[in-house]
Amino acid sequence: MKFGTIPTDEALGAILAHSLQTRVGIIKKGRPLNAGDIEKLKAAGFDSVMAARLGDDDVPEDDAAAVVARAIAGTGVRVAEPFTGRCNLYAEAAGVVQLETSTLHAINRIDEALTIATVPPFERVEAGQMLATVKIIPFAVAEPTVANAVTLSEGGLVSVSPFTRKRAGLILTRLSNTKSSVLAKRERVMAERLASLGSELAATVSVAHETAAVAEAIASLAKQGRDPIIVFAASAIVDRNDVIPAALVAAGGAVTHLGMPVDPGNLMMTGKLGRIDVLGAPSCAGSPKLNGFDWVLERLVAGMRVGPAEIQAMGVGGLLKEIPTRPQPREADEDLARREKRVACIVLAAGRSSRMGPRNKLTEELAGRPIVRRAVEAALASRCRPVVVVTGHQAEAVAAALEGLEVGIVHNPDFAAGMSTSLKAGLAALPDRLDGAIVALGDMPEIGPAHLDRMISAFEPKEGRSIIVPVFEGRRGNPVLWGAELFPAMAALSGDVGARQVVADNADCVVELDLQTPAVLVDVDTPEALAEVRARRGG
Repeated sequence: MKFGTIPTDEALGAILAHSLQTRVGIIKKGRPLNAGDIEKLKAAGFDSVMAARLGDDDVPEDDAAAVVARAIAGTGVRVAEPFTGRCNLYAEAAGVVQLETSTLHAINRIDEALTIATVPPFERVEAGQMLATVKIIPFAVAEPTVANAVTLSEGGLVSVSPFTRKRAGLILTRLSNTKSSVLAKRERVMAERLASLGSELAATVSVAHETAAVAEAIASLAKQGRDPIIVFAASAIVDRNDVIPAALVAAGGAVTHLGMPVDPGNLMMTGKLGRIDVLGAPSCAGSPKLNGFDWVLERLVAGMRVGPAEIQAMGVGGLLKEIPTRPQPREADEDLARREKRVACIVLAAGRSSRMGPRNKLTEELAGRPIVRRAVEAALASRCRPVVVVTGHQAEAVAAALEGLEVGIVHNPDFAAGMSTSLKAGLAALPDRLDGAIVALGDMPEIGPAHLDRMISAFEPKEGRSIIVPVFEGRRGNPVLWGAELFPAMAALSGDVGARQVVADNADCVVELDLQTPAVLVDVDTPEALAEVRARRGG
């Protein structure tokens, strides 16, 4: 790759290194310059630009990031669409992350142009949480670098062991001075801890803090099929011959490990009774704050091995007492940077179709399906949720064309007053706590789910990328993704102007995303347009 200053007259096809302001708007960095861009730059007085040209063995940043991300993705992991040289990996279900750390280190040492960042190994994650990001630093990376990374990644390096539903049993032991309120709190906290993992506390018994009584309780819960069996002692376990370990042995089980290099959580016991896990909980497990007991329980519920070697390896990073710890998921304030964006889709299908004559363009068929159905099915096949369709003209016919699809349909009785009224109706139908929404047109049948997903991947409101506008050969098209902070401004629009003014008022937040398809410019407004699309798609 060649990077440097290029005369503007010679910059056609070069990738712009830094955004530049022209008289008719900003030309964003990372954009391959077309003839129209060159004219705008010359008119603005730019005799030269800082730009890059790719060599024959260079892999463009998005392609390289996507290839490496797909290579390192293991089971339970979904790879998002790449954008600006970044490709993110997300958890498909709640569970525990497993990383091949030595190989990930090796890949990060291949070339400074290629980087992989991940969450810590064995991190507990929720469905949709970001696990890793592959970022290409320059605009391209050498093909041998990508090939080397793919070879090292065989079999995947980032995976998620999903939580499975467990029906646990709890034994609370008591001494003469044990308060009933303490036992009640321990039971409540343990039930909440299990529920947050998708499991349940199916049985609780309280017995004297004596070996025989605890052994009988362990055996009883084992016969009921409770797994794991958690013993919460009135007095901490300090020796393999103490009450709880001795009771497990008396019940026919075995202690696999006593103690752990995690603080809080040192006085922890793990054991087995047949195939059932038996845990001696440390006193800190009576608190919902993160402690060593959580690390063991999470891995067991995720179906992972937790033997002596795994416990002994928890020491590095195991000092939890003096650091801020992550809250339980039920208490967490979700961080947009660590989870998938929640993006809805509003499909506008209320127009009068006046340029089609007596026919309604939305209900016209293309390859055996109504045009509006094709648009809505694309939204449903993407990561957009929920999908809301706004009807107006011939609402019943449009709704009939969508029969059987899991969409919300809202009718706009004021559709004749212009597109802004349909936009308001769609926004009003959205749920709270969204990060954004794609506003799509019901008459654009060539937009597919991959196009919508790429827009979502490009959407980063915390980094100032709040409006994603697709382009093809320098021309802006539809649909458009809007950050939720812009919803009030959109709802205040009037007439039939759409949201162009909101774009103009927030030009610094606009990202022009080249989807490399004319689909973003193709709407079926006229019989001629419909005939062209039918000819292109064979019906």
